[in-house]
Amino acid sequence: MAMSLNKVQLIGNLTRDPEMKQLPGGATVTNFGIATNMTWNDQDGNKQEKVEFHNIVAWRKLGEICGEYLKKGSKIYIEGRLQTRDWEAEDGSKRYRTEIVADNMIMLDKKGENSGGSFGGGAERSAAGISKGGGFDEPRAEDMPEEKDAAPAGAKASSKKDEEVKVDDLPF
Repeated sequence: MAMSLNKVQLIGNLTRDPEMKQLPGGATVTNFGIATNMTWNDQDGNKQEKVEFHNIVAWRKLGEICGEYLKKGSKIYIEGRLQTRDWEAEDGSKRYRTEIVADNMIMLDKKGENSGGSFGGGAERSAAGISKGGGFDEPRAEDMPEEKDAAPAGAKASSKKDEEVKVDDLPF
């Protein structure tokens, strides 16, 4: 049996405000871009930097949340899969666009800049270890299923969750 994997994880900043659309069938789709930076030292020891720009597409509930809560400059963790679309341009040439279809998003801005919180199609557990400060820290109690029923973990989870936007509190 052949195995395949199409998974993308990025931490970066939005390059433009999200553009949210309602499709005729009722589904919501939101498009936005994020930039990631890579730095390295060249052979002469000089610091080099390269910026990559990524097109992100978020559907349905996650799309609504991205459209509502993200803005240009927001720092986010995004998880999804690569997808390439093709179409015919007005001049008859074939055009291609590679984008990331989002499954999960976590806002990484410090408290006060943007509301912190994680949203996704049940994939939040896979993002354990990403903190709102953008660094890596211990997995949160609510991200560890075996700890959920323990009293100390529950207490820790509720104090940490108070800082986050809860999906249940969203007006849609």
